[in-house]
Amino acid sequence: MSITASNAEQADPVFAIGSAVCGPFETVSMYRNLTIRQKQIVWAWAFLALPVLFYTVIRFYPTGNAILISFQNWNLLGARTWAGLENYEKLWNDPVFWKVFQNTFLYLLIGTPLSLVLSFVIAYHLDKLRFMHGFLRMLYFLPFMTSAVAMAWVWRWFYQDVPIGLFNNILSGFGIPQISFLNSTTNALPAVLAPAVWAGLGFQVIIFMAGLRAIPTSYYEAAKIDGVGWWTVLTQITLPLLRPTIVFIVVFSSIGFLRIFDHVFNMTTNNPGGPLNATKPLVLMIYDTAFNGFNMGYAAAQTVVLFTILLIVSLIQLRLLRSE
Repeated sequence: MSITASNAEQADPVFAIGSAVCGPFETVSMYRNLTIRQKQIVWAWAFLALPVLFYTVIRFYPTGNAILISFQNWNLLGARTWAGLENYEKLWNDPVFWKVFQNTFLYLLIGTPLSLVLSFVIAYHLDKLRFMHGFLRMLYFLPFMTSAVAMAWVWRWFYQDVPIGLFNNILSGFGIPQISFLNSTTNALPAVLAPAVWAGLGFQVIIFMAGLRAIPTSYYEAAKIDGVGWWTVLTQITLPLLRPTIVFIVVFSSIGFLRIFDHVFNMTTNNPGGPLNATKPLVLMIYDTAFNGFNMGYAAAQTVVLFTILLIVSLIQLRLLRSE
């Protein structure tokens, strides 16, 4: 039986795509001569065309444009002028950038392991609890669902001096001198980091609990029969089988701390990133350079540096934590 072009197009939507490029009869002939594997590839690209177009327009083009702007001078209003490596040289010689660079890695190096350990300990014990299990799990997850802006302002109130701040009021009640949380170059960064860690615990606890539930109980039953202690079970069974979960949480958490912005900006709103840039992360410096200094080229150079850091840190973590 012969197949007409119209019948073929109705039977297979790929013909409609091919007909726009070639004639309908040529498309029929070409498609009929393809192997099953080649037809699968055609269908795969037909379905992937829209997502690829979306990521090209929404993701890849802005990224490439940002890299281009990093080699230019632009104030958002005038014309762009070529600057070459001027913005990167300025970045290299900028002491504020190196202070911000240090702060960003402090957020990463303190926040990621701290949140990882806390979330695992909570998930490990919460998984064994049966009384009010769902309610407690909801309480831990609630901060993750709360607006970061609202949370930052509540914690900012906690940190205020007597008689406003909750923490200093508690300290004064025990006769302990009050602590300058947000106005001290020593205390400000840990004070800002604390609510950021607390806000992300709920999500990480849920992910850890899902990983714990995925471990077959037969491993624990065999260990119990053999009389193996809890520490051996934890280090030889639980943690090795949780490696994929740990990799996901470490990478996800690291990206979050490297991109920290909301908590810092709202908790130090009178002096963003202060005092004396003690809490300023790289994202806040990019924002300040672009929309307060109107130096888009310099801000784009900082963005490229942040992108490179995120890429390198993620690849290193995936390399070190990948399964054997």
